[in-house]
Amino acid sequence: MALYRPLLVLATLLAFGVVSLGAYVRLSDAGLGCPDWPGCYGHLVGVPEAPHEQTEALRAFPGKPVEAAKAWKEMAHRYVAGTLGLLILALTILAWRHRVAAATTTVLAGVVTFQALLGMWTVTLLLKPVIVTAHLLGGMTTLALLVGLISRDAQPLRPPNPLDDRSDQPPRMAALAALLAVAVQIALGGWVSSNYAALACGDFPTCQGDWLPAMEFGRAFTLHRELGQTAEGGLLPFTALTAIHWLHRLWAVVVLLVVGALAWRLARTPAWRQGGLVLAGLLGLQVVLGIANVLLSLPLPVAVAHNFGAALLLAAIVAINVRCRR
Repeated sequence: MALYRPLLVLATLLAFGVVSLGAYVRLSDAGLGCPDWPGCYGHLVGVPEAPHEQTEALRAFPGKPVEAAKAWKEMAHRYVAGTLGLLILALTILAWRHRVAAATTTVLAGVVTFQALLGMWTVTLLLKPVIVTAHLLGGMTTLALLVGLISRDAQPLRPPNPLDDRSDQPPRMAALAALLAVAVQIALGGWVSSNYAALACGDFPTCQGDWLPAMEFGRAFTLHRELGQTAEGGLLPFTALTAIHWLHRLWAVVVLLVVGALAWRLARTPAWRQGGLVLAGLLGLQVVLGIANVLLSLPLPVAVAHNFGAALLLAAIVAINVRCRR
């Protein structure tokens, strides 16, 4: 059992790395750096860089020349994700052996297994938006479950006491509402990224100089379609990309209000003040990064930081929810 806690902390830190590295791969257009899975042009270790290796790779995968830089980014992500999977397998075995959080770690192992399948389908289905978004959500779910395990381990269960000060009671419903709001926003952000709609609105706070630009929601949120195409196989119109981006912005206002209200309520309660201030800081950082992505035309470091900020915000709200219920 002495190994459980260190492995849990290591897995959680690695999950943050996997989420950030996945965003970096996606945003640097390296998601198809390797046309096969789990190897890269048939190489389980490394990528084809020598001239004869690249010749063999082109023969095996016609029309898909090797871009070593992109291939290495993709393989680095796979190696780190694979290491995380092995850590979670070890955690699951330890949990069952010592009967500690066995159900949660089993769910976690199932999520990671499905994540591996999504990673394969991301490549084989050529970055289909619904698969790419689901892959992002799977990564965030993995992170959330790990943070939940750490938070539960750090917060001993305390039965309710009727003599407690009512003003000091945990804001359970507000915390749950914040968690749901952030989860929806992460899904919308993933849909923006997987459809390359981040630059559909190049100004702020308006979009294309208007508060309500021309938008087409039906085609924008059709799930079963190829990248850049409608369900009928035609070119996805720019009005659909605008709708995707605009809805992400609109829901950001909901997140600002819901999470902001939770942070304000926590900050006013002595026992919760530190958590409230941290939550407010993370929320403000996300707002600034989101606006900067628009005004600076999506620079890669800022875009990756926005993804990492979403992971931090999710982790903070998960930890607050666990504490509310402990």
